[in-house]
Amino acid sequence: MSLLNFKGKVFLVMGVANKKSIAWAIAQLLEKSGTHVIYSVRSKKRLESLKDLLKGREVCICDVENPEEINSLSEQIKNSHPQINGFLHSIAFGNYGEGFKPFHETKRQDFLQATTISCFSLIEVSNALKPLLARDASVVTVGISSQVTAPSYGYMSPIKAALESVVRFLAKSFSKDTEVRFNCVKAGPLKTSASAGIPGYIANYLYAEKMTLRKRAITTLEVANAALFLLSDLSTGINGQGIVVNGGMDFNYFDEELVYSH
Repeated sequence: MSLLNFKGKVFLVMGVANKKSIAWAIAQLLEKSGTHVIYSVRSKKRLESLKDLLKGREVCICDVENPEEINSLSEQIKNSHPQINGFLHSIAFGNYGEGFKPFHETKRQDFLQATTISCFSLIEVSNALKPLLARDASVVTVGISSQVTAPSYGYMSPIKAALESVVRFLAKSFSKDTEVRFNCVKAGPLKTSASAGIPGYIANYLYAEKMTLRKRAITTLEVANAALFLLSDLSTGINGQGIVVNGGMDFNYFDEELVYSH
């Protein structure tokens, strides 16, 4: 792990929901690599649900729907860490409480809320933490790969597309006076608690597994490994990019097994 050069560094991890979440998998790899990890969760209620998982770890509370809490997050970190080496943004929310709806029936309030939490929060957090970020810090967010047109994913698909665009614009904007880099891990369908709440997700997951070249689904650890690479010094030449981790399913549309199974 010495090549990764994490020992003694400090990273913020946003988005741990439970032990199956991508954020937790990435945080565990960071900790094992000698990094001090600061965790950010959205509420006291979420922190209470994670008390056993995050016991003994440094935790801040930040609901990204509230700009004041984002600014407070920066102040909380600054009090104990005048500089951090980057952060992981693994935050997303879509309101599927009413079940599946055709995309054109998306409600304004649902779209705007999901955009604020899943996309615009990366801009606001980056801005708030800019004074604390090391000159060569690394910021990584989590997007999606080629399941972008899955009807059941609904309005979250264009929001995730916007997130990937935001990554490029932040990379350009920060380049004026820093070498902070921004990248996105574009993950294929995963078995996470968050994805379980998406209508029709299981069927899409099983289909996507058949679309991979290896006929085996991508694991959370594989996505975490890619994020770890992007957070490390090994990726200093990569900026404003989306790294696809989906087993090749995005170009395997005419897989023989699928074509001739109908």
